[in-house]
This record gives sequence, C-alpha cells and structure tokens, in this order.
Amino acid sequence: MLFADEPLQLADAELHWLPQWLSPEIADAWLAQLLRETPWSQPQLFIHGRWLATPRQVAWYGDAQARYRYSGVEHCPLPWTPLLAEIRRQVEAEVGQPLNAVLLNLYRDGQDSMGWHSDDEVELGRNPLIASLSLGGERRFDLRRKGGTRIEHSLMLGHGSLLVMAGQTQHHWQHQVAKTRKPCAPRLNLTFRLVGPRHE
Repeated sequence: MLFADEPLQLADAELHWLPQWLSPEIADAWLAQLLRETPWSQPQLFIHGRWLATPRQVAWYGDAQARYRYSGVEHCPLPWTPLLAEIRRQVEAEVGQPLNAVLLNLYRDGQDSMGWHSDDEVELGRNPLIASLSLGGERRFDLRRKGGTRIEHSLMLGHGSLLVMAGQTQHHWQHQVAKTRKPCAPRLNLTFRLVGPRHE
C-alpha cells in the first residue's frame, strides 16, 4: 500500500511517516548485517567556510551514474550489495517511484549529528523525494521553516520507521538530527533518493 499512514500536516510540505514500517525481527537483521558489512568513512566537508570532519560516519551506494555533491565533496557510489538492493526494492514499492542511490549515516552516539539543511541539490531535481529508513537507536528529527530559527515540528525516529519527504518540502523546510546528552544506542539511517545528472 502506498503511504499506509496518514501524512503529517505541515504547510508547504508533503511528509509521510510510517513508524512501524519494518517488523522488529527484520529491522534487527538488517541493522546487524549493515553494521557488519559497510565500509564506513568520515569525510571532510566544507561548511561555513572551513573544512570539518563529518560528525557521523557515512557510506554512499548507488547506480554507477549516481554521483552526488554536497558541502564541497563529490561522492562516487559504491555498487549495490544484495541486501541494499533488496531494501531499495521494498522502499521503491512503498513510494511508487525509482530510487537510484542511498546515503548511509551511522550515528554512533548522541554526539554524532546532522546539522540544519535541505536536500535541495540540483542533482535531486525540482521536487525531490527522500525516503529515510531508521534502524537502531531512536533519535529526534526536527523541522523548521527556511529562514526561521524555531523548531516547528519534531519526530522521534525509531527502529524500523520510514519517513518520506516529497513535493515541495525541500523548498520550504530544513531538518536536523541534533546532538544530545541523553544516552542513546547507535542509529543507522538510510536515505534513498533519485539522483540525476548535474548540469554545471
């Protein structure tokens, strides 16, 4: 079924949240295998005029042409593993469109984070669809209006949940996963997307 749960009602956004998209057993198995198999890296990114280490570990997989540039770094995709290809198939069936790449983010503890941003790079097209699968420890996901400073909405993204951002969401909203001092288990996040050619 396409988007089985009710959409989140935010103006100028198209958000769908499926908090129990996976069974605990499948989520456990996928998490364990991905943690074991993934060649994690921590690249330097150009942010606010200086180079900084990514505050989490990452890996980029996709079709051969799915090269992706953000924060001054171009990411060349690793080839799909059998497990990631199967996860992609299931996510595509849920969202009803093809997806050719996935960014894996590993938040090892509460000090690993993702700063405020929108997924609005030109390679993602005019109205990108981002499908975000969470495995492992629960983390808070915040949304704010572009140009604003106040958090407008937050979700606790738990083990096996799927959040889909589509339509004009990236035009009007930013999101983050902030640092926290609360004890939290490692979280693995897979963000699937459709990457097109970059036109310079």
